[in-house]
Amino acid sequence: MPIDITVTIGGTAGQGIQTVGDLLAGACHRSGLYLMVVNDFESRIRGGHSFMQIRISDQPVAAPYHKVHLLVALNQETYDRHRAAMDTSGVILLDQEEAASEKSALAVPFTRLAKDAGGKIMANTVAAGACLGLLGAPESIIKEVLKERFGEKEAVFENNLNAARKGYDAVKDETVDWRIDWPDEESKGRLLSGSRALALGALAADCRLAAFYPMSPSTGIMINLAEFVGKAPLVVEQAEDEIAAVNMVVGAAFAGVRAMTATSGGGFSLMTEGLGLAAITETPIVIINAQRPGPATGLPTRTAQGDLQFVIHASQDEFPRFVIAPQSINQAFETVIRAFHLAEKYQVPVIILVDQYFNDSLFIAPEKLKVPEQIDRFLTTDADMAAPPAYKRFALSESGASPRALPCRDKALVTVTANEHGEDGHISEAVADRNNMVNKRMAKTKNMRNEMQPPDPYFGDSETLLVGWGSADGAIREAVDRLRNENFDVGGLVFSDLWPFPEATVYEALSKCKRFFTVELNSSSQLGWLIREQTGLKFAGAIVKYDGRPFLPNEVAVQAQKMMGGRDDRR
Repeated sequence: MPIDITVTIGGTAGQGIQTVGDLLAGACHRSGLYLMVVNDFESRIRGGHSFMQIRISDQPVAAPYHKVHLLVALNQETYDRHRAAMDTSGVILLDQEEAASEKSALAVPFTRLAKDAGGKIMANTVAAGACLGLLGAPESIIKEVLKERFGEKEAVFENNLNAARKGYDAVKDETVDWRIDWPDEESKGRLLSGSRALALGALAADCRLAAFYPMSPSTGIMINLAEFVGKAPLVVEQAEDEIAAVNMVVGAAFAGVRAMTATSGGGFSLMTEGLGLAAITETPIVIINAQRPGPATGLPTRTAQGDLQFVIHASQDEFPRFVIAPQSINQAFETVIRAFHLAEKYQVPVIILVDQYFNDSLFIAPEKLKVPEQIDRFLTTDADMAAPPAYKRFALSESGASPRALPCRDKALVTVTANEHGEDGHISEAVADRNNMVNKRMAKTKNMRNEMQPPDPYFGDSETLLVGWGSADGAIREAVDRLRNENFDVGGLVFSDLWPFPEATVYEALSKCKRFFTVELNSSSQLGWLIREQTGLKFAGAIVKYDGRPFLPNEVAVQAQKMMGGRDDRR
């Protein structure tokens, strides 16, 4: 039988939810199963309600499921909150005897068994063992994943192995409809969070400075990067605020170092002056904006796609920039490498848009992460110039990109200012210089647009298209599959490259369909209005969500079906 099982582990922050989820995810990954993991947590160190949801399958999965097959309730609140989402064949594991009388509930005394194994702190390990027992995992896998986690501490490993076995034995005689026939295969790829993939991409791109101020959900990117300090030629600097962080990046990039920062919407707001500084000095920088709901503090640990229009127009006046939103783990890795390349080729800022759901979730990367064999820096030296002393940093050119020399390296003098300037970089208020510099900067847009990749079609010749961007990709694809199984002529179109807007390819893709609906985690359908502004094509409806939670394929499919007016039997 096909495998598609969702396990939810819930409790308060500090109860070890992550440990249960990591052990279960590790076992599935090691056995060659597909999986994805969603982390849902409140903005607090202890207390509140948090949960991990693990979707396990024998086919690739890239979005959460709307029903739960196994609920591990480490407290009463988890039971109360998630009970309504249980599948008809679902089972709830509880650490309390009084709930065992309910048909779907199974009481396993996590705390008591943990004490018997050496300490109640291992209640989460007992729960993990019980989980794996109900799922039919071989005992050998439990030992392997625990060894990987605690192997250097033999006593800790033995105690946790004992605790996991107690949980496993407590349910080994129970039967469930969705017990897995566990494969013994190679893993289907690396299991990575979005944050990890972005950090690895920065390393592969030869990023040498990462400056940041902690702000959820971007902090994980920098934490992952910090692991490599001392192992790679890299400095990770926690600045006093976001303004300092972006200015450190601009300064480092001006000196020739590949540099980036990561933040969320509120931090990006503070960085807009630095963004403008990079633009007028034509300094290549990379900024990752990990979106969360706002405005102001908003929902710090929730997800959103509300910053699209903001980052396209951020900072005063007009200047070119790239805006890219990766759709998958592999593409996130590649996007950071590409971002540094494009930033230096065109001497512009590149903004990468991700979100909390993407950053904090775990996905299988099916393809090997490919590190570029060589890196083009687009730099010029005295050897490239006929007369180095006559060098002009902002020399006019048809493409808009001037030869970029680095300061204090050769005889060429690099002069830069945040004021408007002439070709030589000195301050100028002359009408001709102002017009020349604006025209020069904006001239880059034509070639930049040629770099833009078209949106990714999925059954793109369908009558109705679901159109989204970035991390909505997985939910849109699965929603399309569900609708097509119900005989609807539906496809998907998902953007990664958003600005400069790929007008021609978008018009070509959308002008063929009868109608399209946008699918976005914001209230106003920002991509929908961008499409209309740039192409004149109007979206027929919008499937929007702004409660801070990611899209579920089922809810996208249901809303699309309602907007289409019911069943379509023409396929």
